Amino acid sequence: MDIITDRSRHGNSLVTMLSRWNHQHDNERKVLTLNVLLLGDKQSGRSSVGNALIGGHEFQTGTGVSMTTEFQVLSRNFPRYFRRQGAESDLTLRVIDTSPLPPHPQSVHELCPEGVHVLVVVVRADQSHENTHLEKHVERLFGPEWRLHALLVITHADYLEKAGLHPSVYLSQTSDWLTALSNEAAGGVLFLDNSCDWPLIRGQPLRDGVLRLSARNHHRAVKVRTEFTL
Repeated sequence: MDIITDRSRHGNSLVTMLSRWNHQHDNERKVLTLNVLLLGDKQSGRSSVGNALIGGHEFQTGTGVSMTTEFQVLSRNFPRYFRRQGAESDLTLRVIDTSPLPPHPQSVHELCPEGVHVLVVVVRADQSHENTHLEKHVERLFGPEWRLHALLVITHADYLEKAGLHPSVYLSQTSDWLTALSNEAAGGVLFLDNSCDWPLIRGQPLRDGVLRLSARNHHRAVKVRTEFTL
């Protein structure tokens, strides 16, 4: 009976030690926080892209939604999302959805004083000719290096399927500015089909694309040029 008790105590002691080690290990696990700014025209699908990134439905979407503030900001932590320098790291995405109007530089600076890691430019596949001003506004906000931090997301990709267009054919035949941006955006191009459940199906490729682009820039953020006004 004494032997069983000793083993039981030893087992409990071992469990306690492991529990403390795991708790300490969790506290020591590194967290990478990335500021992700969504840019696009009205009904381009910015909020849906934001929902896909955070894996939820918190960003308001739909044609009946009117943005009462200049920004919507939501954060989501993804535990043990990737390995960095041989150790598990959490990924925290801080996603900022702008209004259709050009965001004010000072507002962006106040929200992200350390800068923006990834600029997600959102364009509807069937409205690419209506966004010709977008590049100009983004460049005035962040300067010419903004393309090094840009990921182009083309929404409503089901339009291409209905039109019988392959994505590469679409990019070669679309408006000149969008063709150029698809070649210049360092993060490349992602096509999202609005007929899918975005947060569940499309979130992972989007998050991976954001993380890859930020890592390519060594997680350096681009800062807004507050000396310019739009």
